[in-house]
Amino acid sequence: MASLTVAQVLEMPVVRGADPEVVAGSASLGREVRWVHSTELADIAPLLRGGDLVLSTGIALPETAAELCGFAASLGVSQAAGLVIELGRRWQQVPSALIDACEAMALPLVALHTEVRFAAITQAVGERIVDEQLQELREAHRVHDTFTELSIAEAGPREILEAVERLAGSAVVLEDEQHHVLDYRSGPADLAELLADWSSRSRSVRVDGRTGWDERAGWLVTRLGKRDRGWGRLMVQASRSPSQRLIAVAERAAAALAMHRLHDRHRNSLVRRVHNELLLSLLADPTDSDVLRRCELAGLPLARRQFVAISLRPRRQAADASMPDDVLASVVHTAYDLKVPALVGEIDRDVRVLVSCPMAADPDRIVDDLATRVAHRHRVVIGASRPATRTAELDRTLREARQVAESVHTDAPERVVHRLEDVHLRGLLTMLGDDDRLQLFVTRELAPLEEHGGGLLDAVRALVRHPASKSAAAASLHVSRPVFYDRLAKAQRVLGADLDDPDIRVSLHVAIIAGELRRQTP
Repeated sequence: MASLTVAQVLEMPVVRGADPEVVAGSASLGREVRWVHSTELADIAPLLRGGDLVLSTGIALPETAAELCGFAASLGVSQAAGLVIELGRRWQQVPSALIDACEAMALPLVALHTEVRFAAITQAVGERIVDEQLQELREAHRVHDTFTELSIAEAGPREILEAVERLAGSAVVLEDEQHHVLDYRSGPADLAELLADWSSRSRSVRVDGRTGWDERAGWLVTRLGKRDRGWGRLMVQASRSPSQRLIAVAERAAAALAMHRLHDRHRNSLVRRVHNELLLSLLADPTDSDVLRRCELAGLPLARRQFVAISLRPRRQAADASMPDDVLASVVHTAYDLKVPALVGEIDRDVRVLVSCPMAADPDRIVDDLATRVAHRHRVVIGASRPATRTAELDRTLREARQVAESVHTDAPERVVHRLEDVHLRGLLTMLGDDDRLQLFVTRELAPLEEHGGGLLDAVRALVRHPASKSAAAASLHVSRPVFYDRLAKAQRVLGADLDDPDIRVSLHVAIIAGELRRQTP
């Protein structure tokens, strides 16, 4: 609930015009004022509620110092917000006994040196309190509507965190159970310094219960998930004691995140989503400082490291709808077991991995260890890039791994890891696969054979794959040698070229490989 403090009451024009002076309890001016009572009764305390501000001229207050002390003590017991005495009718100055008693009780005591209508103060403060309460109700309605709409829209973490940032007006961080940042919004300030060494900073932030405020660290924290199965925390920056509204925002956001997790089929979907976004961002711009910061916060060290990308795709005969999910889960668990920092995601039905290795380590050995364990569980083609030592090369590294995996022939021996030096011409053609000129070349070379049909293209394909033996080429098609020779003769007539010419054969072989790569690329 929004609150009006004693200090704020003293700043109101109707009170300021009465020349107020705080004579005791100045340290407690932050007390909340819930309402105002004007009275001349010495025994008013039992009729008060906590947070009531008492106005009096002092006419009927006790005479003796002991009785004044008792009066102050009764207000303290009732948790009154403060006592305001208008001077002039009873006292020209507030009795020292009352001042001492209020100071001892840490009860704000204010002297008004100019006459003022108490009704005007009561009205002004009452209207202010009602306005604050109405504003709080409007804000509560806004919070409710915001998160209701997010729930209906099945919003993800990004949209939920943006809503928290907008409603709280401050930074918000979503972390996993290992205190790695999954996502954040910086609010109006730059969080770069604060996010440095986040994991150790976060571990020092401890609160009791599901939601709590760490005053020293300045964070409002709410736990995600049950105490015994928590999967992370939502942290909202709060340098001052958080209002009920801010607590409600944090808890509604936590509920929305839990609902999103519940609706998602995969337990680790939130981490996977973050890793996917980071991999795509690195492909787009590996020099983006915010993306690099997020990579480090997600557990991928970048300083003084070397990087290798891996691309895994199911072999054609082993592919099924759930295969990428199973492979991804295996890669995640294997990397965790080997203590290898990595980003793991699924892009275009391939599992894409970016591994961070120490400069002194052998990156090929690390990749081979990880790939061997995964290959024991799944029939996959695994392509690896050359190591990179600069973050600016991460996009090249990720693309190279994918190109290697795409270049592997479907009939190639099942080696564990394929690298650029293993794919030769197929690797070059894969890298050129998006070039329109290569596509035109393939069409020009092969279109006449495809249009004619009759197995001519298959015959030429068998010829270039078995250049040393036409008998072996015919056998690969399960046709007799005379039938094979007849098809080759027809192909020569359709192409208007001599198939015994080495240049013609090379040209057709390149076109056939490029066409196959185009068909197997997602």
